[in-house]
Amino acid sequence: MPAAARSVRAMAAAAAVVAMLLSTAAAAAAQHDYGDALHKCILFFEGQRSGRLPPDQRLRWRRDSGLHDGAAAGVDLTGGYYDAGDNVKFGFPMAFSATLMSWGLIDFGRSFGPHREEARKAVRWATDYLMKATAKPNTVYVQVGDAFRDHACWERPEDMDTPRTVYKVDPSHPGSDVAAETAAALAAGSIVFRDADPAYSKRLLDRAVAVFEFADKYRGPYSSSLHAAVCPCYCDYSGYQDELLWGAAWLHKASRRREYREYIKRNEVVLGASDAINEFGWDNKHAGINVLISKEVLMAKDEYFQSFRVNADNFMCTLLPGISNHPQIQYSPGGLLFKAGSSNMQHVTQLSFLLLAYSNYLSHAGGRVSCGSSSASPVQLRRAAKRQVDYILGDNPLRMSYMVGYGARFPRRIHHRASSLPSVAAHPARIGCKAGAAYYASPAPNPNLLVGAVVGGPSDASDAFPDARAVFQQSEPTTYINAPLMGLLAYFSAHPNPAESGGD
Repeated sequence: MPAAARSVRAMAAAAAVVAMLLSTAAAAAAQHDYGDALHKCILFFEGQRSGRLPPDQRLRWRRDSGLHDGAAAGVDLTGGYYDAGDNVKFGFPMAFSATLMSWGLIDFGRSFGPHREEARKAVRWATDYLMKATAKPNTVYVQVGDAFRDHACWERPEDMDTPRTVYKVDPSHPGSDVAAETAAALAAGSIVFRDADPAYSKRLLDRAVAVFEFADKYRGPYSSSLHAAVCPCYCDYSGYQDELLWGAAWLHKASRRREYREYIKRNEVVLGASDAINEFGWDNKHAGINVLISKEVLMAKDEYFQSFRVNADNFMCTLLPGISNHPQIQYSPGGLLFKAGSSNMQHVTQLSFLLLAYSNYLSHAGGRVSCGSSSASPVQLRRAAKRQVDYILGDNPLRMSYMVGYGARFPRRIHHRASSLPSVAAHPARIGCKAGAAYYASPAPNPNLLVGAVVGGPSDASDAFPDARAVFQQSEPTTYINAPLMGLLAYFSAHPNPAESGGD
């Protein structure tokens, strides 16, 4: 096909996607109960809890687990979250999930309405654990559990008998990436609890300062120090430089200390603030860094960080079909944003959150996104974000929700050990490592609903979803899919019309 014809076809496809996105935005406003979805999104985190469960635990089919975590190393590492459908506690994605939950509460706290307190509890379950993991100076405990042994079994967390090996980073085995992300989570959490629990907020911030100092002083990727343990599950492919900037940005936001402002500006080029700007996730923080810091420019008129605003604008342009000449994101025929790889919904919720956050900053500042010869309004950004949320909740070619327990049709065979095996109440006898294989292979729906879990979803342009436990790339939920979705659902529960603006 001639290049000109390919160009025309690409432009036509982009225009079709734009038309589809805009035509469905108004209709979807009256179709979804975003408040109910928000409640369920938060409830999912109770299903991921490790440790001794509190009396107000609502997902009653879960029981206590991992009560001796850390004991082999002489530390208390009970609590925290299992990252996905397994029984390992990975500190890197847990900290990132906590940071994004907090960001949603910080920017859209009032929109959470009656769900604000349960959202804070979800954050605190993570930050309490991260405080334990950082209690020893110049040390961060970053993982509990042998991922390879755990993944060889299909058993309930209440039954797990695989090694609960403890992994840490320290001056001799640096991990600037996971340590700086942990500092970011603690700093963001300190803002969440600033009014609700000032003493706890101060402890979080003080610890964040110390952990960041460790991350910056002893530089190196944890993927090198702990390669055999953390790779390939959560290997940091993008390097640790982005996490250092990310951690500094959150510490600046939480403390307002000039030293972090100077750190960011001094290291902007050295640590690659403009690198891989089309990415945002547990591994790569670049787009998030630029959006977060841009608030300083847009809200406080701080020209000191003007370059970050330029980077953020460029990023936003790549997400909007029909706006950029160099889009970095593809959309399915049904309108789903997708990137190559597994667990696509993580990209959907994380990038949509950035769209919404940036639209909020622009609205308050009366700004627009500059995309070369064209521009985009905050309303366009919000519509793009809302379209993704609505797709998750059922506005898609399959007419199914990708959130368990929301809507009439949703995934029933998710890749999740605790959900797919009989509960302890239903089957008190232990189910061993290999005995769970029969449940894994069963075509029957999971016996326990992990309410609020959002699965990986369609992974390519086909909008297809097999609802098969074995296809973990599409059927496994993760904390970092749900974490940014909390803020999105809170916002749209209060502002279902994208033409409105609102935030804290």
